Amino acid sequence: MASKPRSNFCFLFLLLLLHFYLGKSQLQLNYYSKSCPKAEEIIKQKVIELHNEHGNTAVSWVRNLFHDCIVESCDASLLLESVGDVVSEQTSERSSGMRNFKYVKTIKAAVEKECPLTVSCADIVALSARDGIAMLGGPKFEMKTGRRDGKESHVTMVEEFIPNHNDSISLVLSRFQAIGVDVEATVALLGGHSVGRVHCMNMVHRLYPTVDPKLDPTYAAYLKLRCPTPNPDPNAVLYARNDRKTPMIIDNNYYKNILQHKGLLTVDEELATDPRTSPYVKKMAADNGYFNEQFSRAVQLLSENNPLTGDQGEIRKDCRYVNAN
Repeated sequence: MASKPRSNFCFLFLLLLLHFYLGKSQLQLNYYSKSCPKAEEIIKQKVIELHNEHGNTAVSWVRNLFHDCIVESCDASLLLESVGDVVSEQTSERSSGMRNFKYVKTIKAAVEKECPLTVSCADIVALSARDGIAMLGGPKFEMKTGRRDGKESHVTMVEEFIPNHNDSISLVLSRFQAIGVDVEATVALLGGHSVGRVHCMNMVHRLYPTVDPKLDPTYAAYLKLRCPTPNPDPNAVLYARNDRKTPMIIDNNYYKNILQHKGLLTVDEELATDPRTSPYVKKMAADNGYFNEQFSRAVQLLSENNPLTGDQGEIRKDCRYVNAN
């Protein structure tokens, strides 16, 4: 009987310890309200300025979030450049076509001027994606912050986590479900293809030597004009857009297109026909408000994948490099 109070004490201690660490690790809204009150506004203004000046940066911010957060953690590992023992994730084939990394430095410099070594690059990735989505006519929503920056590249894991352009819908669903993104949210995330474009080398297999019978014939003819050879130069800027009607607006036209067999990739076609996803595709095609609701939910889920918080990681001074010891 004498050991019971001690057992109860140990149990309560463990509960308190668990509560402490869980509470410490949670992201929260307005995380910088005291340490850097103007942080989110500064990031938003820079996103707007860069979008107005360069036009395509907002799309880059959305893609950065996907590539950073699906691989291991939302820790800005994507932004690390190759130096010393670090091999950048940007060197992976999965990162082909990504650009505008240099403008992250512009955003970071503005934040550092206001609050040195306070706002993480990981939060800049998340917040710039949120604000980029708004610039592209997508939904406006709040995003939790408090992420810290990782100290290593996950380049060896990129291909394991990021689906290839023409992987099956089953594989795509499994990859997202592994990080807590459900089927409905995955369908919504793929709506980001609304402002995407695909390099010819990733879709010519649907055009040559014969046209994929699942492709709309008129659309296939258009794609052949965009990609006139079965062996495109991987360095040439030859591509087609998923959404020709509103190519720079995040909306539900992507779903309308794939229901008409006008998707560029295998996964686009399967998304519209697979019984697990087709009901959501039809609902999103019919209701842009519903798509916006699910897209914002999906982006938030993705942005909260396994973040470093509390005493983990660091706050990088320069998003391209780990801080010097």
